Amino acid sequence: MENLGGVIVSGAGPVGLVTALGLARAGIKVTLVDAAPTINDSPRAAIYYPTTLDVLDCYGLLEDALHVGYKSTEFQFRSPAENKVVSIDSSILTGLVRYPYNLHLGQHILADLVLQHLSRYPNAAVRWNTGLAAFEQDERGVTVRVDTAEGPQDLRADWLVGSDGARSTVRRLLDLPFEGHTWPDRFVATNVRFDFDKYGFAPINQVSDPVNWAVVARLGKENIWRCTFGEDASLPEEEVLRRIPERYAAILPGPGKYEIVAASPYRVHERCVPSMRVGRVLLAGDAAHVCNPCGGMGLTTGIIDAVELSDALSAVITRQRDDSILDYYSDERRRVFRECTSPTASHMKRVLSEKDPHKRREDEQAYRTSAENAEIGRKAMMYPSGVIGRPFPEGIYERADATA
Repeated sequence: MENLGGVIVSGAGPVGLVTALGLARAGIKVTLVDAAPTINDSPRAAIYYPTTLDVLDCYGLLEDALHVGYKSTEFQFRSPAENKVVSIDSSILTGLVRYPYNLHLGQHILADLVLQHLSRYPNAAVRWNTGLAAFEQDERGVTVRVDTAEGPQDLRADWLVGSDGARSTVRRLLDLPFEGHTWPDRFVATNVRFDFDKYGFAPINQVSDPVNWAVVARLGKENIWRCTFGEDASLPEEEVLRRIPERYAAILPGPGKYEIVAASPYRVHERCVPSMRVGRVLLAGDAAHVCNPCGGMGLTTGIIDAVELSDALSAVITRQRDDSILDYYSDERRRVFRECTSPTASHMKRVLSEKDPHKRREDEQAYRTSAENAEIGRKAMMYPSGVIGRPFPEGIYERADATA
């Protein structure tokens, strides 16, 4: 058995990587393991709000992210059936947030940036092709069984963090229920080359329609856009590519040529574990809670999970706080999901696909009021900040940065 000490983080998505980076910056020994050979580049989150940009700045990532990403301030609510478009500019948040804009870049690009920064710390290591298969914990630590190309191996650490996504192996091995529900429809996320600019689309667009709703957003500096729509989950998933042209015919604003770069169908859920801590094992991000992607609340919440968990765990390991702070982390992050993340995402999903004409008019008027009244608009645009939650009681400690 290899005694690593410190923390093992399972799952090398953005949440796991940011957790590992936070621990490494505090001088904690951390080992990140993932069954994949490299970062997952399938279509996933792509837009980061001012809340997330604050984290990137704090962790020294923002300058690099700005170099490769695309900045935007305009958002549009579109109702094609009524031929209505409402535009809201996030620059109205100037003075309320440090970064009154959004940043567009693929989740895999952000993950690669974090990985580059993590590699600068001698107390951090990443092991690809290393899938967590089992673990046992005791009062002093956690013994983790991993599958590798050389066969099973046992690793020993003081703590284990599961940031291994919605199908979390860590959560399953803890035998934690994933309470909530699954939405009846299937989402299809596509990356497409199409000249949305030509048709007046903003970098972020919410297209509201009872059937052909969509979220359309620019992915980065290139002319590649994310177009996500819904379909009947009873349709054969293996034929999703064949059905895309028919859906595009209804969703795309004009007859121009398009090129599908990637497509990924998936089911969406609103679920949460009853606890994000079981002894020396902790959960973060989608491993602990999942919501539908409307409104971009999932990864936004997960990134804050990563910051709060790395801060709390670092404080416990360095004996600046006792381990009750980890229970507070669990309770508060679950509260944030139940009271902010999931309700906001569910509201956004309803607005996108609302069938009641009266409610659709009310939704359009709400956006129009936000566009015309700066005070109301600022309150509406601040919704992602709700995922920050309440601070740790009595503070926690001065964030350390053990520069590599």
